Amino acid sequence: MNALLPPPSVLSSGIPTVLGSNFLSAPASNLNEPTTTIVPTIQNIVSTISVGCKLDLKKIALKARNSEYNPKRFAALIMRIRVPRTTALIFSSGKMVCTGAKSETESKLAARKYARIIQKLGFPAKFMDFKIQNIVGCADIQFIVRLESLHTYHTRFCSYEPEIFPGLIYRMLQPKVVLLVFVSGKVVITGAKTREEIYEAFNNLYPILRSFKKSVEK
Repeated sequence: MNALLPPPSVLSSGIPTVLGSNFLSAPASNLNEPTTTIVPTIQNIVSTISVGCKLDLKKIALKARNSEYNPKRFAALIMRIRVPRTTALIFSSGKMVCTGAKSETESKLAARKYARIIQKLGFPAKFMDFKIQNIVGCADIQFIVRLESLHTYHTRFCSYEPEIFPGLIYRMLQPKVVLLVFVSGKVVITGAKTREEIYEAFNNLYPILRSFKKSVEK
């Protein structure tokens, strides 16, 4: 899914928030249709923990399997495990970022495993302050979306610069997430803290996308 995400400069370019009091400013032809039965799939969960102690990353890199550390390129040590298939970024401060899990349970289990590995290497590591920071989901609405028209009607709410990034970026206020909408009908939702926010955001946007469905000529 990384290929679908825009460069950081795009996501941080000050896109206006949406779904305030006037978010239904698009044509209302299909906005009253029932909620879709399409359920977004969770693609990635990013969590953070603290092991509660300072870490010698060089020592960890020398002794731990599936780890790499190049301080000239990146300040963190990168460690991977196969079950659950995840990657951890481990900092000398004792902070850790765990990415790649497909569920909240997997993310927590993986973070515990990384903390345990560090513990076995002789550090007084603990499992502290576990927190889900970002959940990424995706869905296929199975119809072509007229992105230029969507941007025209929701120009205050979204950003669409196809010469920079092929997707339309739609930023919601409630829940506070970013949706990337592609002409093919693929939708990526990121920035959620819970999977319920993923589902709520998708259900909020789906009727609007239906209003901009491209008719297929036969």
